[in-house]
Amino acid sequence: MAVTLGQVARHAGVSLATASRALNGSARTVGDGLAARVRASAEELGYLPNAPAQALARASTATIGVLLHDIADPYFGALAKGATDTAADAGLLTMVLNTGGDPEVELRCIRMLHAQRVRAIVLAGSGYTDPAATAAIDAALSLYRAEGGAVTAVTDHGDGYDTVLPDNRGGAAALTRALLGQGYRRLAVIAGPARFRVSAERLAGVTDALAEFGLTLGQILLEQAEFSRTGGREAVGRLLAATGPGRERPEAVLALSDVCAVGVLAELRERGIDVPGEIAVAGFDDIPLAADLAPALTTVRMPLLEMGAEAVGLALSRQAAARSEPVRVLRLPVEPTLRASTGTP
Repeated sequence: MAVTLGQVARHAGVSLATASRALNGSARTVGDGLAARVRASAEELGYLPNAPAQALARASTATIGVLLHDIADPYFGALAKGATDTAADAGLLTMVLNTGGDPEVELRCIRMLHAQRVRAIVLAGSGYTDPAATAAIDAALSLYRAEGGAVTAVTDHGDGYDTVLPDNRGGAAALTRALLGQGYRRLAVIAGPARFRVSAERLAGVTDALAEFGLTLGQILLEQAEFSRTGGREAVGRLLAATGPGRERPEAVLALSDVCAVGVLAELRERGIDVPGEIAVAGFDDIPLAADLAPALTTVRMPLLEMGAEAVGLALSRQAAARSEPVRVLRLPVEPTLRASTGTP
């Protein structure tokens, strides 16, 4: 059985990273004494270094990695297009990885991209609210950055990362304010999964706007669902099932994701409920098909292509900049776009 680098590291009494740098020609130097000890252990154990691994250790590849929660979701598809187009203009290839919104999968993807020596990693999905998951991901990204990799995030992934930050909270507040301003009072909100930071940001925006009208979350109908078409259908089904004596149907449903809102529209259409005549519907993101739905969907416009493009731009400029340069946050405005699904043609 071939001797592994881990066995060499243990024999020499050094970390795996130190053994790798000593034997694989990394640009990061190792002290003469440690390097000699590692080489002596490798020779004694008969370790044969892997030539491709040595080459990858000397320099990063002309590749970047983009992590998405769901590549089938048009929101993430638009982010990916912005990112890949910008990378291509810089002469780089892009590896797009689908995590399913699972932090353990995301952690494995980060480690794989690190092993592949990609030039930069773009975190294009929402950060997680679980402190343990966040800490594990941060630790893996710290190792990657220590070896020269650049990391940028789209939306909030915590402190320490260059970030493209659309105003999720402000956008949700503005749209809620617009619906209340149209006279809708029996409002139902379909929020996203609690494990994502963006869900909390958008729901906080709804809370802000309600307070301006003397209302609280406890005075409206609230459901949580996955940001998916199925999630939207199931959530509005629960809302309708809960209505009856003493609890009227909502006048308007605000789904805090366009894909979720598409599911709401489909379920209401199947039940023969007119939109917006009986129930108005609004979403969030302004995915490419939002304006083409029947009725066209009221939503919050997010500059999705620009967000993906700016994230790659930040990553590439970070590589060219001094590592000590402060973290940069690019704040992008968003705006509600009123369409026929809420009675505005």
